[in-house]
Amino acid sequence: MADHTRDPCPYVILNDFGGAFAMGAIGGTIWHGIKGSRNSPRGERLPGALAAIKARAPVLGGNFGVWGGLFGTFDCTVKAIRQKEDPYNAIIAGFFTGGSLAIRSGPKTALGSGIMCGILLGVFEGVGVLMQRMMAEGNKQQAPLIPEQLTAQAPAGGPALAGPSAFST
Repeated sequence: MADHTRDPCPYVILNDFGGAFAMGAIGGTIWHGIKGSRNSPRGERLPGALAAIKARAPVLGGNFGVWGGLFGTFDCTVKAIRQKEDPYNAIIAGFFTGGSLAIRSGPKTALGSGIMCGILLGVFEGVGVLMQRMMAEGNKQQAPLIPEQLTAQAPAGGPALAGPSAFST
């Protein structure tokens, strides 16, 4: 089930922005560090990696942050309009996020980007729902077995699993 004690939307938007920025900056540090090291001549690998990290990791973090902030804003807006909290909100917010980020390339590109982003968020939400169901399978409550039920379930002709001697000490 969804957590109904969520923060109000302005805090969620800032949290999404900050989390996405951090993820992009950390991932950018790793990616551009390796890339900068590989593209540097032997003996200059560490300074080359550090220069690439300083130049490109904050940019990637900013790009991720913008995506996260826009997604959080659209997600909160869709929740407010629909008055529901379900996976469709994230899919709709993903569509609007992808479309708004590509709007400068024209309406056709924005529509295509919105559709692709909506599909991507749909896959994420689908996997999340499947994972929740799988995890819930292990937590199903089962009725305790009563000794009389065990006796009734014993195979015909085989030894009884439960009887008076099975439970005596």
